Amino acid sequence: MDSFRQTPLLLSVFLSILSFSASFTPNMSHYIDCGATSNTLVSGFFPRTFTADDNSNLLSAKNTFFLSNPNNSSTGSLYSTARVSTSNFKYSFTMLTNSSNVLRLHFLPFSNQSYNLSTAKFSVKALNSYILLDNFTVTDTSSPTIKEFFLWTDSSDLAVEFIAQNNSLAFVSAIEAFTAPPNFLDGQVPLTIDNAELNGDLVKQVLETVYRVNMPGPLIIPQNDTLWRTWVTDDPYILNSAASQNQTVSTQLKYNPPEGSSEEIAPQTVYNTARIINTTTDQFDSNSAFNINVTWSFTVKSGYHYLIRLHFCDIISKTNSLDTGLVFTVYIMDYLPLINGLKPTAYTTFASEPFYLDFITPVTSTQKITVKISLDRTRSSIRNALLNGLEIMKVHNLSLSGTNNNSQSKNSRTIILGASIGGAIVLALILSCLVLVLCKKRQKKPASDVKETQVMWSPMTGVVNSSVDTSSKSGGLTTIGASPRVDLGLLISFNHIKMATNNFDKNNIIGVGGFGEVYKGVLNNGTEVAVKRASSRSNQGLPEFQTEIEVLSQIRHRHLVSLIGYCDERSEMILVYEYMEKGPLRNYLYGTDLPSLSWKQRLEICIEAAKGLHYLHTGYSQTIIHRDVKSTNILLGEGFLAKVSDFGLSKLGASIGETHVSTAVKGTFGYLDPEYFKTQKLTDKSDVYSFGVTLLEVLSARPVIDQTLPREEINLAEWALLCQTRGQLEKIIDPRLVGKINENSLRKFWDIVEKCLKDYGMDRPAIGDVLWNLEYCLQLQETEVRREPYEDSGTSVAHFPEVPCQKDAVKCNEPRNWNFR
Repeated sequence: MDSFRQTPLLLSVFLSILSFSASFTPNMSHYIDCGATSNTLVSGFFPRTFTADDNSNLLSAKNTFFLSNPNNSSTGSLYSTARVSTSNFKYSFTMLTNSSNVLRLHFLPFSNQSYNLSTAKFSVKALNSYILLDNFTVTDTSSPTIKEFFLWTDSSDLAVEFIAQNNSLAFVSAIEAFTAPPNFLDGQVPLTIDNAELNGDLVKQVLETVYRVNMPGPLIIPQNDTLWRTWVTDDPYILNSAASQNQTVSTQLKYNPPEGSSEEIAPQTVYNTARIINTTTDQFDSNSAFNINVTWSFTVKSGYHYLIRLHFCDIISKTNSLDTGLVFTVYIMDYLPLINGLKPTAYTTFASEPFYLDFITPVTSTQKITVKISLDRTRSSIRNALLNGLEIMKVHNLSLSGTNNNSQSKNSRTIILGASIGGAIVLALILSCLVLVLCKKRQKKPASDVKETQVMWSPMTGVVNSSVDTSSKSGGLTTIGASPRVDLGLLISFNHIKMATNNFDKNNIIGVGGFGEVYKGVLNNGTEVAVKRASSRSNQGLPEFQTEIEVLSQIRHRHLVSLIGYCDERSEMILVYEYMEKGPLRNYLYGTDLPSLSWKQRLEICIEAAKGLHYLHTGYSQTIIHRDVKSTNILLGEGFLAKVSDFGLSKLGASIGETHVSTAVKGTFGYLDPEYFKTQKLTDKSDVYSFGVTLLEVLSARPVIDQTLPREEINLAEWALLCQTRGQLEKIIDPRLVGKINENSLRKFWDIVEKCLKDYGMDRPAIGDVLWNLEYCLQLQETEVRREPYEDSGTSVAHFPEVPCQKDAVKCNEPRNWNFR
């Protein structure tokens, strides 16, 4: 292990020397040695001079003083002094307007006869509004503590203020502020996990670096990093190190920005080393189902979104062929698999080319972020997986501490509050006089119906021809016509909705989704409705609310759930739909005691859902892509009539002359189109893939992701395709259907599913073709027409078991041929 660590460390130094001449130079930079009286040179392959703050005009407070570190001989010259104060002090840096900036704060506490900096308690605020550190203390006196942030500046000013708490001290040892490299945070659209939602572009968020890890090592210090960062080894975070081994190469890698990585994204030492899976040929030979994963776990603070950046470089297969090379699976948190069949060559142009993938995930209560890599036994001839590096950043668009939720400080709020109270007293006196005058003149008249004031936050209030900004990363639908406000019959008052639901009685709850709780209600005219009320805990919000209204107010179809009205009063977001008495299709497949559906009923439901999707794709002036097709979004009404629902993630398809829409990934894991997931290029074929997974769900009556099952069976689509290659498709069929499906109908159905689940959209059928083939499946089931095995099949090979024949089957005693070829 020691020899491994020494070799890459020398390698990193060598590669740093090679790349020194082309190292990153910020457009604007400030390096400050706080408390120093002379400049300090920080040596290394990327040397920088830190300016003494006594010699600069950056420090704006006069009540500060500096302390000298009595142990500076052992801690290094940059930490030989500190700027200290018992009250507030501020540094003001001139940066570029409309730019992303790196801010690093260095702390190394020490003590002398008068002060002990390890007991200092203070906060740090930036840009006059963002609390970066709240009630912060630094107790580690042995090594520096460095806090790194990414901040967007609209103007040229970047102010950093240190605020002493409770008569304590505030201090800082050194500060770095410089413009971030181009495309550092906006080089790609992050993939979202668990309905994560950012308020605006990632580059304009406030981010704090929490972890920066080089798998498996070596340690990279700032002097050897292209952006003066520290990359630690993964030893403290890996859970099952015995399942892994270290891989290192000594080749000069080829970066390919902006599509791929760059030396500023991560240095070559990160990509020249990797943690790979420890496997042997004997393990596969002795157990055909053998699988293994390598897992890392990171402790984080709950209640925030996090950016997870994974770094990859295929230093195992070293190929750029799409047909060969490494394929493996990546898991984040409880979403398995997050990347189904990650093929490095799909993201790169050259062999051994570095690349990275960004993800955004909320962390609610777990306080853990887990990352796993695992084998892909079905699509890779190279039985391995790798991870080269990882970064985790805490994301918050207002305040990293979670305590400062508006742009005013506590002092300014106090001033405003005092002024408000004084003004209120004067205003109250004036109003009292007015009331006396008006009361004398007022005549009694019947009270009229007054419409309640609309809340001001809603962009739909009082607006005609409103639309969702297509440049937004929220993933909302571009307006498809006039604003819903134009449809005067859609607006329902909050009081009417309260009456319809008996004041949102818990006994009326019929479902709970990502948007909020769904209540059964009855309007004044006796119409039964489903009322979906947004929850304050929801991961979905205004973009989904507005999109749903815009879609459903413009279209009508027998197999699309109708929107009856909406309400946006009193900070409420409420949608009112026609009531579908039998609820989601999923309830009739698994997880409840409801009676099982026959194969004919299931086909009819699939056909009706396909008709609804076909209308979305072709029936409007421009394609509407649903983007969240799944069994819970297919609702059943009287007589099991099926309708597609939940259009909050819908988006307009490509315009004439375009092939796709580029947008942030939205949807539900297990149903997500892998091509859309990898490229963020959305087409109507993404709905076809999701519908194909739903068809599998209908056939198998099991969840699309089931973590209680063995590893290879967790993902339904993966498992079905694996069973097909093994000739064991009988394993995925709902046991309640065995002996009740016509073999030709089943053969045709699988043919449809297989085509829908193709990796690339161009290979999938249009939803109209899927609809036609499903109707043919129903015809085969109803007529019991026998075909030769090849007549209704595609090119696939599949084997189904012999089953008890149906009562009216012809030649009942003959064995059935389930081989589709």
